[in-house]
Amino acid sequence: MTPDLPSFSEVARFHGHRCPGLALGYRAVEAGLAALGSARAPDEELVCIIENDACGVDAVQYVAGCTLGKGNLVFRDYGKHAYTFLSRRTGEAVRVAQRPDFSAGRLDPRTSELRPKVTAGTATPEEEEEFRRRAEEVIGTILRLPAGDMFTIRRVTEPLPPMARIFRSVACARCGEVVSEARARVRDGQVVCIPCCRAGQEQAR
Repeated sequence: MTPDLPSFSEVARFHGHRCPGLALGYRAVEAGLAALGSARAPDEELVCIIENDACGVDAVQYVAGCTLGKGNLVFRDYGKHAYTFLSRRTGEAVRVAQRPDFSAGRLDPRTSELRPKVTAGTATPEEEEEFRRRAEEVIGTILRLPAGDMFTIRRVTEPLPPMARIFRSVACARCGEVVSEARARVRDGQVVCIPCCRAGQEQAR
């Protein structure tokens, strides 16, 4: 089953621009949801573990409905273009990871050559236009390629994280700001937030 997905253009509007990284994330979500036979998560029915904080993560949030705010987006800072999707309904999990023999840069090396100049603002108008044109061609290729050419897609065993919990809020004794009780610390007999706790530790050194 392949669920109905929002268009890539919708995802790009949410993200703010079109780019190959967003296209890769879009295709990874498509592959993950298809493998699980799952649709977008209105609540916490679906969980995604992401291992990078690049553009593709916005596709996960928009398409799969896995967000930090709902507690069903888990960030592991491993620097990998890998996404593990878990279904609370079935208990199944699938891992979608970029293949080592694939990269967007290899689709058009000239785009990779131009990117540093464009991002640094040193590209000529002609180079900027060439970069946009080539990047759009790379995006089109990513959106057309078979998922198996870009990703390894495999069933995995991954424990489901607990459902999101709502904790009581308390006021920090140092700065006065409200902090979740689960993130509060006790320092010198006072309930404080993490930044104030760290500041106190620095002062004590």
